[in-house]
Amino acid sequence: MRYLALVVLAMLVFFIVARGVSQFEKSDLISYSQLRQRLEAGDIKSLDVDFRKAGGVAVTKAGNRLSFVIPQDAQLGDRLAKEFPGVDIAFKNSSSTEFVTQIILSVVMVVFLLGGVYYLLTRQLQTGGNQALSFGRSRARRFDVQLSQVTFNDVAGVEEAKQELLEVVEFLREPAKFRALGAKIPKGVLLLGPPGCGKTLLARAVAGEAKVPFFFISGSEFVEMFVGVGASRVRDLFNESKATRPCIVFIDEIDAVGRHRGAGLGGGHDEREQTLNQLLVEMDGFDPNEQIIVMAATNRPDILDPALLRAGRFDRRIIVDQADMKGRQEIFQIYLKGKPIGEEVNPALLARRTPGFSGADIENVVNEAALLAARENKKTINMTDMESAIDKVMAGPERRSRIISDEEKKIIAYHEAGHALVGKSLPKADPVHKISIVSRGMALGYTMQVPAEDRYLRTKSQLLDQATSLLGGRAAEVLVFGEPTTGASTDLDSATALAREMVTQFGMSETLGPLTFGRKHGPIFLGKDLVEEKNYSDDVARAIDEEIKKLIDECYSQARKIVSQKRAILDKIVERLLEKETMDSEELDEVVRTVGQGQAAEAAEPVPSLVPSSE
Repeated sequence: MRYLALVVLAMLVFFIVARGVSQFEKSDLISYSQLRQRLEAGDIKSLDVDFRKAGGVAVTKAGNRLSFVIPQDAQLGDRLAKEFPGVDIAFKNSSSTEFVTQIILSVVMVVFLLGGVYYLLTRQLQTGGNQALSFGRSRARRFDVQLSQVTFNDVAGVEEAKQELLEVVEFLREPAKFRALGAKIPKGVLLLGPPGCGKTLLARAVAGEAKVPFFFISGSEFVEMFVGVGASRVRDLFNESKATRPCIVFIDEIDAVGRHRGAGLGGGHDEREQTLNQLLVEMDGFDPNEQIIVMAATNRPDILDPALLRAGRFDRRIIVDQADMKGRQEIFQIYLKGKPIGEEVNPALLARRTPGFSGADIENVVNEAALLAARENKKTINMTDMESAIDKVMAGPERRSRIISDEEKKIIAYHEAGHALVGKSLPKADPVHKISIVSRGMALGYTMQVPAEDRYLRTKSQLLDQATSLLGGRAAEVLVFGEPTTGASTDLDSATALAREMVTQFGMSETLGPLTFGRKHGPIFLGKDLVEEKNYSDDVARAIDEEIKKLIDECYSQARKIVSQKRAILDKIVERLLEKETMDSEELDEVVRTVGQGQAAEAAEPVPSLVPSSE
């Protein structure tokens, strides 16, 4: 609308100027004889005669303007002046130069107007996402490697991935060393891993290390609503990269364009498939693209087309997984570098406190700690800020403004104390790190259990102890108040899901044996985790439900027994929580040790294991 208004305004200006250029204003046209009749009748006040144009303009005494024509007579001016001395008569001879100037000015104005209209229409079409005049052009941006500040030194926790990519960088730097041995550079490198683990950061590091032209684009930028646009953009991208090879082309979130073919809804031809076909041809078709390395990143490798993953296209697949404890420590050191931190801030302890955190999560933790320190007008970031930031990222921000009655606060305290006491009492459960009855996010309270080390395998006894810890809050509520509350709904859901996985996925049921039940899959277009195939009978389904209930009942019975036997410790934990609202592992150990010494005989009874003996 803004450009349309400018066009209309330009047209108005043109017509106004054109009207001003005209020699004769709009008036009635009369003949020379009619002019003389008006002169003789004394009706004309003034005359403006132009002999060059054989005409003029007469103004009547009433103020009207009349255009007239005159005969070609050189003595006409003198006769009119003698015959009508009372009329104001002006004579002029317009030169040919003026006439040509007027024509040139008119032409210039027309050209200017047409040029302005074309420019405005072009700008309007190329903005707002239309870009009608450049549909088929590639949207890839060229990364300025000279300005890149990211190198492999800025990436931590993914050493194997860095080593794999370092070979690619070395080939681009010294190709002769590899060609002497007959080695060929990989045509494609696919980075696989969960979100936030550093796939895009690794690509930026490759751009900074290789010092070759680096083009980057998102997979979603290929596909448009118009047929053929995506394939045209793929062709344009590779044509541009051929002119600057050796180079690297990075496609982020390639699953947006590389989904499995043949999964379009409605059976019609999918524009996404056409784009993928062109990408397949460009990567490894009849005319191979040498010295063009295609890098791509995705967290959904299961939905990619097999033709895209075969050797010759993406030869190398690099797993970028979540960092282990050592990797998280290095990531903390990178993000803490250059910030004013206190001497007590220990990256090793922070790494232990954040199992399962990705690199993006750790960056968020450090940033949140800096914001918390700034909010309290501190000059440095201390360990308390880091701990609060971890709690905020894991459980959400504190909601101290939420009004909770004393009775509900007591129920919450017993619920969280039940989790902590049961987790503390079970030998295979994760150690309790923190207990709080301060509302965070959607939770009214939380008990944080952090494993002492990274685990990649979990035994049956560890899973059972985890489920028992989840049910400890419900057991404490029933023991103290005589009835359960709705606060344990999330715990029940997690415990039930864990028990179902033990029975149907891990083969940990004594009755059903080492079998798996149910297979999850679905239309690739919609995602593979939407439909679960029931590959077992109704009798087996009934047996699965019975086994799940059996496991939950055993875990719940175990939790009730623990909180009943250690009621004094439970009450003491609740007393501390109501007083301080938060307890750490050292305070919990002190309460257990102090109260346990007074009840040595009762506390000495061991907690039976839920795992059947092998004898």
